[in-house]
Order: sequence, then C-alpha cells, then structure tokens
Amino acid sequence: MNDSGCVLCTTPGGALVWQGARVRVIRADEPGFPAFYRVVWTDHVAEFSDLSPAERGLCMDVVAAVERVLRAQLQPTKINLAALGNMVPHLHWHVVARFDWDSHFPAPIWAAAQRERTLEQEAALAARLPEVDALLAAALQPWS
Repeated sequence: MNDSGCVLCTTPGGALVWQGARVRVIRADEPGFPAFYRVVWTDHVAEFSDLSPAERGLCMDVVAAVERVLRAQLQPTKINLAALGNMVPHLHWHVVARFDWDSHFPAPIWAAAQRERTLEQEAALAARLPEVDALLAAALQPWS
C-alpha cells in the first residue's frame, strides 16, 4: 500500500536509523533542530485511526521507545510529539528533543524564532547523534 506521489512512500524521509516490518525511524534534516526524529508508518495511511488497535499499539510503542532513548541520552528540556501530516499526508510522528537554548523554545519549532540559533550548541548535539542513533536501533530491536 504505497502512493507513488508520496515522499514518505518513495524515500526514507531522512537518515534511516532503524527499519522494522511496519514502521521505521529516521532522523530528519531540520536546521536548528538536530535531534528531530520521525516514526514513519511503512504503509501509506493518512490517519492514526486508519490503523488497527494492534498497529496503533505498535506505532506508539516505537514512539515511546524513541522518546525514552532521547531523554536518557540527551537530557532535553522537553520532548515534543506531533502527528500533523498537513504537508505530507502519510502517517508519521515527530519526536523532537527540545532544549531551552534552541532558537524557538518554548514555542513550537514551526513558530517564529524566539532568539538567534546557537550554532555551537547545535553542533555539539549533532556530534552526539551517531551514538544516539545506534542506541535507538538497539532499543528498537524487539520490534524488528
């Protein structure tokens, strides 16, 4: 069940961190937000309610596992979870580690910036992400 016109059906949607049979985790390339991950449902469905109860459970288990690893490894000020799909109507969850120093905090990442970006802190965080990605992949193995 793929849609040839859907970017999340035809591409990973970012740097692939882990791939299961029904869902994958990618790290998005979002300037200013290095610890921006997406949990992407493999089949092309638009809404969370399109999934069966068991599929919804699987999806949220993966979202929670990503959140747990990000919290443990990065100690963010907050984790933001979102499933908007307004621009890409393919079910995916945003899992974003937020920090009080990021340019938009405490506003949403899609709001206006609150301050200038701190490139040094962003770079330091980005340097840690390959290790975080490996820990995420290990934590997600039960759902492979």
